[in-house]
Amino acid sequence: MTNEQSSLPIRVHPCTSVVLSLPKSLQQRPPPFNQWFPMRFQTLREARWIFALLAALTLFLSLVAPEVSLLGIALILYTFYFFRDPDRAAPPDPAAVVAPADGIVVEIVEKTEPEVVNATMHRVAIFLSVFDVHVNRAPIAGEVIYLKHYPGKFLDARNPECSMANESQTWAFRDGPTTLVVRQITGAIARRIVAWSKVGDRLAKGERFGMIRFGSRTELFLPINAEIVVKIGDRVKGGETIIALLPRNPA
Repeated sequence: MTNEQSSLPIRVHPCTSVVLSLPKSLQQRPPPFNQWFPMRFQTLREARWIFALLAALTLFLSLVAPEVSLLGIALILYTFYFFRDPDRAAPPDPAAVVAPADGIVVEIVEKTEPEVVNATMHRVAIFLSVFDVHVNRAPIAGEVIYLKHYPGKFLDARNPECSMANESQTWAFRDGPTTLVVRQITGAIARRIVAWSKVGDRLAKGERFGMIRFGSRTELFLPINAEIVVKIGDRVKGGETIIALLPRNPA
């Protein structure tokens, strides 16, 4: 048998004494479905009325102005794009804190966290444009110990005043002695904050806990002794990009 022939995959009857394995390229599992079509029913369900409205608009336009109905189709395709929800792999390092949202880091400051910890903490703010994934993910593995919603305005999420003025929702996650706080803040376009978890739930690092619809801001409050490893202008991925490193032996 030549080398060329021996490299070909061969199926062998299970009763024979010769065992030949298939090439590694054929043994590998295909990529998960979510990699090619990053959608989840839970996330798409949040857009059900948007899809219904756009479908009705597209149908109406197709009857009165068929050439304009392409706009409705484009809006439907964009809505699918906006509500995409890809799987993410969180880093295994227990000291690593991951981004709670996709977007660009727009602020890193020391601020007093007044709701849960009541102490000075690092605040890392992430701006989410209308082209970013808007699903929020747990920055650490831990228990949800606090959840509160606040009504407010709808200022542009890039406006520093939006942090206190806009509608928002505050979460706190605890793992042993460590407590992190996440604030979901609406923007000029985003008008709804969605919660998929509740107080008492224990989440894995990077696990989804909610989302904000159409352009927004997410803030992460970290212990003052955490080491921030991102800088302003960095683009981050929720549940995957490391934002900071916690002390190995927190007091």
